[in-house]
Amino acid sequence: MSFDFGILISILKIIIIDIILGGDNAVVIALACRKLHEKKRNKAIFIGTGLAVILRIGLTAMVVSLLNIPYLLLAGGIFLIFIAFRLLVNKEEKHDVKAGTSLFFAVRTIVFADVVMGLDNMLAVAGASKGHIGFIAVGLLFSVPIIVWGSQLILIAMEHLPFLIYAGGGVLVYTASEMILDEPMLQSFFMNYQKLAFYFPPLLIISVIALGWLANLLSSSRMAGKS
Repeated sequence: MSFDFGILISILKIIIIDIILGGDNAVVIALACRKLHEKKRNKAIFIGTGLAVILRIGLTAMVVSLLNIPYLLLAGGIFLIFIAFRLLVNKEEKHDVKAGTSLFFAVRTIVFADVVMGLDNMLAVAGASKGHIGFIAVGLLFSVPIIVWGSQLILIAMEHLPFLIYAGGGVLVYTASEMILDEPMLQSFFMNYQKLAFYFPPLLIISVIALGWLANLLSSSRMAGKS
């Protein structure tokens, strides 16, 4: 029986997207539970993350069904490009999260924050899943434990190895390019310009990463000039 590498690639893309875009969610989990005792903290993380995953699968499924609306794949792809660019140039984000002393408060904060902050994640995963809810579920099962238990290591690695941020941005842009290429209303256009369709993903990835690198270079130059 031959193994379908297309399925493996789709699931791997979902896992990478979840990890890259899930870093902030992991920070929120840590902030929401920081005042709880260790036993309650672990319980809050387990319950809150479990509920968030179930809700995430359901909401992402809704996003997948909405992607059938004309031009929504195109709009989603463009929005995902902006998300990727924001990831490349915004290395620091503030998290104003209140820490509660009750289990219920912490769980509620985790679930609410995951829904609010996970909209970009849901859109990216919906595009990468190609409409398969099973891929989303499998991807989340693998990526959520990594996000929850290994998020600090991932964040530290990104701080010390900037190319990981660019690699993650590249995955998001590739997913965006696939969404745009899969837009039903543009199928005839890309059929007439097949060479453009072939070169579109790598050109888009190179362009966005180059713009992100230039933006960071200019930002560093300004900071150096002020000091």
